[in-house]
Amino acid sequence: MNALSDLMNRIVSLCKRRGFVFPGSEIYGGFGGFYDYGPLGVELKNNIKLQWWKRMVYEREDVVGLDAAIIMNPKVWEASGHVEAFTDPLAECFACHHRFRSDHLQSDSCPDCGGKLSEARKFNILVETSVGVLEDQKKKAYLRGEITQGVHVNFRNVLDSTPLKIPFGIAQIGKAFRNEITPGNFIFRQREFEQMELQFYVKPEAEEGKKWFEYFKGLRMQWYRDLGIRKENLRFRDHRMDERAHYAQAATDIEYNSPFGWSEFEGIHHRGAWDLGRHGQYSGQDLSYFDNESKERYVPWVIETSGGVDRAFLFFLLDAYSEDGKRVVLRLNPKLAPYKAAVFPLVANKPDIYNTAHEIYHQLKRKLNTVAWDDRGNIGKRYYSQDEIGTPWCVTVDYQTLDDGTVTVRDRDTAVQERVKANELEGYLVQKLS
Repeated sequence: MNALSDLMNRIVSLCKRRGFVFPGSEIYGGFGGFYDYGPLGVELKNNIKLQWWKRMVYEREDVVGLDAAIIMNPKVWEASGHVEAFTDPLAECFACHHRFRSDHLQSDSCPDCGGKLSEARKFNILVETSVGVLEDQKKKAYLRGEITQGVHVNFRNVLDSTPLKIPFGIAQIGKAFRNEITPGNFIFRQREFEQMELQFYVKPEAEEGKKWFEYFKGLRMQWYRDLGIRKENLRFRDHRMDERAHYAQAATDIEYNSPFGWSEFEGIHHRGAWDLGRHGQYSGQDLSYFDNESKERYVPWVIETSGGVDRAFLFFLLDAYSEDGKRVVLRLNPKLAPYKAAVFPLVANKPDIYNTAHEIYHQLKRKLNTVAWDDRGNIGKRYYSQDEIGTPWCVTVDYQTLDDGTVTVRDRDTAVQERVKANELEGYLVQKLS
């Protein structure tokens, strides 16, 4: 086993052992391509989404949010081209009957048993469902294969209900579903996953499209770096002409240097007028925009940023994982860490120390929301336990606290300890987080 695959195994083990990610429906043997996020995982995931929303919505004047339905009128998917073209090539082994994406295989033999593979067939990866009460009157629908289309079908609603003018964007975070043939690499490729996307509408001019495409490339790459992913583990990969969707004028991926190779976890796409043009055509509704300044009417172009929440989750963990002697340290950016701090009583059987620590814990929890309490075992083991889940600061209440009102604050990354006045602790930690 090489070092990279060993790292992946350590991350998977850590996620299960410490409550980040569990196999879906595990007590029934699991269900391929589905995972559940545990107590720490849901906090990390929420923190990723919050930081994305802050950067892409709260810090801007030209973006608003949306939360579209998961199930939409099936005509949406006809207009978007997903019913016709959302396919993967599927091949089946004649010997073991395992199925594979043929575009991922290097030969015509099965990698599992060496058997011959069938010819590739097109396989639509939209997940079908049905809507209706009576069995014989149910209508076929789809769980959305991407969250993009929910924004475009609401373009006119957003335009009519807000003072926004071109250029402007609509942001959304939400679940999507795909009948992936080969889910794998832990949570990297799942059948149920979460996306965070911005659809940014611009004037249909070459220079405008190029300007905003390059702008969002830089913005999205910087976001990952600001949250701690090392520069050497990130790169852009521009799509070749034969890789692009037929409507795409430009496309690039942000990739991470993962244990299973350079892997895409966010795309920046110049989609042209495809989306609004198609939905206008199929719905019969006018989805053009009248520009009061230029007195022109046009169908806007779309610049899209589309990131995977689950993939970002995995790569933040991989990039933060380190081993320092006997201790495992998850060096997550404090803004992402599931717990912002942990509070310990030095000894649990001394009422004065225990009660003081509990009071400090509740005060911090009201301000920081996610604060851990731990009175198990010795203090060293508690430190190592919090290091392993990425808690940036540990606060210990001890005998000196009772004398002078100070506590020990230990830094996760350096293991350096300092005394801080208990009544100044909240401001101290808030300052650190900012």
